[in-house]
Amino acid sequence: MGERLQELTQIMLAAAQRAGADAADAMAVDGLSLHIDVRSGTLEQAERSEGIEIGLRVFLGRRQAVVSASDTKAETIAAMAERAIAMAREAPEDPYVGLADASQLTTTRDASSLDLADPGPEPDPAFLMNAAREAEAATLAVNGVSKAQGASAGWSRTGVWLAATNGFSGGYSRTGASISCTAIAGEGLGMERDYDGDARIYAADLRAPQEIGRTAGLRAVERLSARKPPTGHYPVLFDERISSSLIGHLLAAANGASIARGSSWLLGKIGADVLPATLSLMEDPHRARVFGSRPFDAEGLPTHPRAIIENGRLTGWTTDLASARKLGLDSSANAARGVSAAPSPSNWNVALTQGTASRADLLKDMGTGLLVTSMIGATISPTTGDYSRGASGFWVENGVITYPVNECTIAGNLPEMLLSLIPANDARLHLSRPVPSLLVEGMTLAGA
Repeated sequence: MGERLQELTQIMLAAAQRAGADAADAMAVDGLSLHIDVRSGTLEQAERSEGIEIGLRVFLGRRQAVVSASDTKAETIAAMAERAIAMAREAPEDPYVGLADASQLTTTRDASSLDLADPGPEPDPAFLMNAAREAEAATLAVNGVSKAQGASAGWSRTGVWLAATNGFSGGYSRTGASISCTAIAGEGLGMERDYDGDARIYAADLRAPQEIGRTAGLRAVERLSARKPPTGHYPVLFDERISSSLIGHLLAAANGASIARGSSWLLGKIGADVLPATLSLMEDPHRARVFGSRPFDAEGLPTHPRAIIENGRLTGWTTDLASARKLGLDSSANAARGVSAAPSPSNWNVALTQGTASRADLLKDMGTGLLVTSMIGATISPTTGDYSRGASGFWVENGVITYPVNECTIAGNLPEMLLSLIPANDARLHLSRPVPSLLVEGMTLAGA
C-alpha cells in the first residue's frame, strides 16, 4: 500500500512542476472498510468499500489552489495539475501561504513507533456480524428494554502518504475497529433511547460486545419516566461521556485560525488564567495505539508534546504554518488536511488533569443540581463565550440521583464556567481526549 501511495504523490508533484507550479504538495489516501448492521438478530446491512483518493496543492507565488480526484490514471493526474494551475492564477494572493522550509521538516517519515496499525488480517464479515448480534442480544436481555434500534460492528485500514517539493515524503497506515449498540426502553410517547460503543486501533482491545449491549440497555432504562427539572441557578456535573465537549470549546477558542481572524473570546489571553491553577491541558501526539497520534503533521513538521494550558494558564495557540505566520509565530505543528482542502490547525491527543474524587463524590459535593449525560444543539458565541445547550440527564437531591430529566436548557458563560471546573478521576485513558466528569459550580437551568 505504502509504495503505491508514495509513487502517486511523486507522479502528482512531477505533473504540477511540468504544468508550471512554483511549488506543490501532494497527498494520497488508500482506504478499506467493512461495516455490518444487525437488527432483530438478522443482517440489515453489510458494506465493504475500498478506494484511493488523491489531492494536489499547487503554488504560484503567493497564490494556491487545491484539486482532488479518485481516479489515478496518468491522464487524470495531468489534467488535475493543469486545472490546479488555472485555479491558482485566478486565486487572490495570500502572503501567508507556502510550504515549510526544508530545515523545519521532520526526520521521522513513518509511524512505526506509534503502533497505529493492527498487523492482523482483515476480519471475516461473519465475525463482525456475530459481534453485533451479541451486543444486540445483550441489550434485549435487559429488563425494561422494549427493542434494539440496532447494533453495528466495523473495521477499517487507511494508508496515507504526503510529499512536497521541499523534499518531504512520508506516510503511514492506521487501523480501527468498533462495536456499538442502541437500545430503546418503554413504549409510545414514553420511549427513551440510549447507546454504548467502543472504538480501538486493535480489535483485541475492544470491550466485549455483551458489555456494550448491556450498558446500552441499562442506560436506556435509566432514562424512563423523565421529566423537566426545576428552573433556576444550580451546579451542573458534566458526565465523562460528554465532558470533553467543554474542553472542545476551549480548544476551538485557542485555534490559531480563530485568533488570526479575531473571532475568539481567548484573544489577548496568553498567560492568563483560563482554568483553575490545579489543572493543565496537555497535548501528546505520540501515544501508542491512540487514534489522535501521528508522527508529523500535514505540512511535514515534527509533532511534539506540549502544554496548551499549564497550571491554569494559557501558553499559546494551536497553529499550522499559515496561521502561525499571520500571528508572527512558529507553527505548533498542528496542521491537518484531507485531499480536497488546504491545511488548517487541529489538535491531536489532548488530556485534562484528573482530580482525586470519584464522580459519586462530586455528586455528593454538588448537593442539589443536574447530572448531564447527553446534549443536543449548541448556541455558543465565539467572541464572548456565552453558552447555551439542550441537555438531559438526572436530577440530584442531597447528593443522590432522584429522577431522569429531559427537555431542559443549560446556560452560562464559558470563561466563567471553565474557571470553576472541578474534575473527577474517571477519564477513560485509552481515548484520544481523556477528560473526566466535570463539575461546574453554577449554571442557569431552564426546565419546568
